[in-house]
Amino acid sequence: MSPGRNDPCPCGSGRKFKHCCGALAASSGVSAPASEPTAATQRQPDMTSLGALIRQGRFAEAETQADLLVQRHPEDGTSWKILGVVRARAGKDALPALRRAAQLLPADAEAQRNLGAVLREQGQLAEALESLERVLAIEPHDLPVLVAAADCLCALKRPHQAVPLYERALARDPRLLAAHNNLGNAYQELGDCARAADCYQRALALDPNDAELHANLANALRQLGRLEDAGAHGERAIALDPASSLAHNNLGLVLAALGHGAQAVASFRRALELDPRFAQGLHNLGNALCEVGDYRGARDAYARAIELEPQRADAHCQLGRAQHELGRLSEAIASYRRALALEPGHRQAQLGLATALRLEGGASEAEALCRAILQADPRHAAALSLLGDLCTDRGDFAAAEELFQRALASDASSAPVFCSIAAHRRMTSADGAWLEGAESLLATRLPLAHEIGLRFALGKYYDDLRRYPEAFGEYRRAHELSRRYGASYDREGLEREVEETIRRFDRPFLSQSHPGASASELPVFVLGMPRSGTTLTEQILASHPQAFGAGEVRFWDRAAELFRGAGAGAAARRHALSELARDYLARIGERAGGATRVIDKMPANFLQAGLIHTVFPRARILHMQRHPLDTCLSLYFQNFGDLHPHAHELDSLAHYYGQYLRIMAHWRAVLPPQTLLEVPYEALVADQERWTRRMLEFIGLPWDPHCLDFHQAGRVVITASRWQVRQKINSGSIGRWRNYEEQLAPLKRLLDLMGAERRSAGA
Repeated sequence: MSPGRNDPCPCGSGRKFKHCCGALAASSGVSAPASEPTAATQRQPDMTSLGALIRQGRFAEAETQADLLVQRHPEDGTSWKILGVVRARAGKDALPALRRAAQLLPADAEAQRNLGAVLREQGQLAEALESLERVLAIEPHDLPVLVAAADCLCALKRPHQAVPLYERALARDPRLLAAHNNLGNAYQELGDCARAADCYQRALALDPNDAELHANLANALRQLGRLEDAGAHGERAIALDPASSLAHNNLGLVLAALGHGAQAVASFRRALELDPRFAQGLHNLGNALCEVGDYRGARDAYARAIELEPQRADAHCQLGRAQHELGRLSEAIASYRRALALEPGHRQAQLGLATALRLEGGASEAEALCRAILQADPRHAAALSLLGDLCTDRGDFAAAEELFQRALASDASSAPVFCSIAAHRRMTSADGAWLEGAESLLATRLPLAHEIGLRFALGKYYDDLRRYPEAFGEYRRAHELSRRYGASYDREGLEREVEETIRRFDRPFLSQSHPGASASELPVFVLGMPRSGTTLTEQILASHPQAFGAGEVRFWDRAAELFRGAGAGAAARRHALSELARDYLARIGERAGGATRVIDKMPANFLQAGLIHTVFPRARILHMQRHPLDTCLSLYFQNFGDLHPHAHELDSLAHYYGQYLRIMAHWRAVLPPQTLLEVPYEALVADQERWTRRMLEFIGLPWDPHCLDFHQAGRVVITASRWQVRQKINSGSIGRWRNYEEQLAPLKRLLDLMGAERRSAGA
């Protein structure tokens, strides 16, 4: 909603009371109170002198005379009124005098009008409205007061009461440009953008060169879907007033709706250059940065908006979204909770909190939040879909399908629901209606994230139906779209990180006994490339009665930063190690119950194996190995957003895989042999019992046949493999890359690397 015209009130007109001549002229016609029948006559010379002083701008002398007048006539309302006017014109506190005047002259419209004007200027809107309503009771057709009272009602979030007042004013004078504009603002608050646009157009007929009117009309037309017209008015507003932050902001909204994310960001940044304290502009900038994938920039914009308006629930909610996308789930949860503390019924905050809790292991609270939303709105598609995802996490695919279908019936344009349906089961030729719906959505203008998700879902659909060229085409298109977010794979940065890690965690360092390290054998780490079988391994081990599957614990990347910053001194290192051990054990122990082993299956921990061993020298590490082309193909087929920017191009994916092999070769050479077990995925699939026994023995657990029935375990799994690990072990995904051999040419060099890797591992 755009602000009003030249007034801090969102719908204000900027029309103000004329303190000088108007008040004094009216004063001469005011009847004196009955207790002072000759007061007006006695005051006439003083008032004449005061009028002259005010007209000359000699406010200090005028105030002195007005003070004397009040002292001589303390019960005379007109004297107090004059003193209030003088003080207001001098920029002093006029409220006490104006309040006294209004009290003594309850039937004097001018006294009430003066008080209302000053109260409104000072932001005391509820009290100002009371004064303006008293004026209208005396003079029902006072046009400036009708508009001012309506402006106050808009600012007090009562636009439905403001509309009749604006209409009364315009019925008497259709040329009140400010009333047309502010009536349009009121209609926008009420969601009636068509009437709002009509109001702005009527105002533009009176003044075609008013920049703010063009900006406001652009906003209304945008919400009506008339984006080209909206853009034209937005550009006209800027041409008329290049320094208008409002015009740049509203053009940014149009550009964002058109899908021109980078241009929208530029418009919002320009608006904020002109007005750095434009809180709504900061909020809009954050939204636009999210759309182009710059979540760090978005986080900063929302944080600045919150500094300006700390009670704004939607800003806290959107900050939570940005933190979530950056993987800062605990911070996101805190932001969503703050939003809900400010506005308990905020749906997006409830959904955001539920989504983050799901990923942080808070499935019960996440489900409760979804059900609370559905109790109020049984057809809420997003809540139905998220509840379906929670069902898939625990393996209840029939319940999930029913929820997804209900969500689709509620909102057939919900791209995320189409994606969830494709992700939780194998698609078949019977899913023609799904295909038709997905393609229909792609024919419309969609948010970039939704189009990317649908392209990945279509890729899976075609892959399930063995229509491989079409599948790969959809996946390629999904990655091309993902690159619009601007996240790039930093090859040199990864190489430096690997080199520094190899240098820091060399054989002499890892052979030492480090004071502060933990002797705990509770954690077991499953690592490797994503999509290499880490989830399957966790599911097998977590089926053991003495083990608990913690999922992907986000800890060690941040731990590595802290360890690097601790310094090289022995005392500092000892303190850092003990702190990391304590914090990690506290984190994994929260939900582990009495388990003697907790499985942490964060694949990317392959970069941190040296630090993990330094902190927990008795912990066991399982390294999952899978055919490189199967691994990379599976990673390419997943919508990881910007979590794995190397996956957007096959050549970058090959480079990343090469760095993974490089550092794993290092760990294999320097870690004690009892620390690391290499588990070939294909061997595990071929002989599940043999390798399960070997893994259990390695981590110090006795054999238990439940591990062979891992697919029946009722535990929650939230990774992309949650459907696969509910199936009996099979070889269906082995050699899958051959279906796409022609498209995978950039990855073929990994086959040579695979041979060297297997020889190094002794497999």
